[in-house]
Parts: sequence; structure tokens; C-alpha cells
Amino acid sequence: MSLNSQSDIAANLQIGPTDRGMVRIYVEGEGVDLPLDFDPEEAEEIAEELLAAAEAAREIQGNGGKGGSAKKPKR
Repeated sequence: MSLNSQSDIAANLQIGPTDRGMVRIYVEGEGVDLPLDFDPEEAEEIAEELLAAAEAAREIQGNGGKGGSAKKPKR
């Protein structure tokens, strides 16, 4: 499976701090129970990658990363 492969798999995602000073991304779904722990610096890098991916997805949608609706054509 790749990033562009669609899937019907449903999962729950939880993100939060642990009592040991780590950031946990917890994925739970049918047959999946996956806790992923990251130090705060790694978590910040992941957050930056998520933001960059969101911006790229907006560009693909054609609204220039401005949120909301696509740009209207000039008349």
C-alpha cells in the first residue's frame, strides 16, 4: 500500500503526552493496536511535515493554500 492507495480501513487516532515526557500517537483499529512514542523534537518535526502535506494538498485542490473555496476565475 502506498500514500496514494485508497483504503476502507477505519481507525481511531489519539495524540497526547505520556507520563514519561514523550508524545504518543496511538492508532487503534480492527486488528491494530499501535502506540508510537516520540521525543518532543521528533513530534515537532512530524507536526511540520503534517502542515507541509496539508499545504501541498490544498495546492492540489487548486485553492492556493488559502483555505475555504477555490479561486474564482477572472471575468
